Amino acid sequence: MPTLTSPRALRTRARILDAALDLFEARGYDATTVTQVAEAAGVTEMTFFRHFPTKDAVLVSDPYDPLIADAVAAQPRELGAFQRVRRGMLAALRDITPTEDATAHRRVALVAANPRLRAAVVLATAATERAVVDRLVADGVPRLDATVAAAACLGACTAALLARTDAATSLADTVTRALEVLDA
Repeated sequence: MPTLTSPRALRTRARILDAALDLFEARGYDATTVTQVAEAAGVTEMTFFRHFPTKDAVLVSDPYDPLIADAVAAQPRELGAFQRVRRGMLAALRDITPTEDATAHRRVALVAANPRLRAAVVLATAATERAVVDRLVADGVPRLDATVAAAACLGACTAALLARTDAATSLADTVTRALEVLDA
């Protein structure tokens, strides 16, 4: 049985995501069922739930948590917690492809249009925050400092992404601008 990180599993996950985004955009998030997404992706509902624990997770799950946490951990330890998180997030952006950026834009636009999904965003952001805080604390940063730094950077980025209305502005440019505002 392939793991969820095997090439086959990653292709299946991408197919589910693409089908879901197409249906959510065409029919609306609330009017689209998991059954419809699974059928459009050519998978069973069980396969859908193997990749996404909920319908909300299609839009708010963040595959970048390990990448962000690693990028934060790679920042010089002599920097303060805020600068390590800020610079780490900027470094992680460099690895986002144009295709990933376009998909993220579609996901964020759907979330921004549906206030009910904001709670799911908060939960997803909390998972990212925990990953970053854990890495900083492992490096000796006091938990309070790590938590405030991670929450500030992630909060600014989330607010900027949800407020973004210009499809021509990339995810990286939006996040970079949010982190520049914080650093000003």
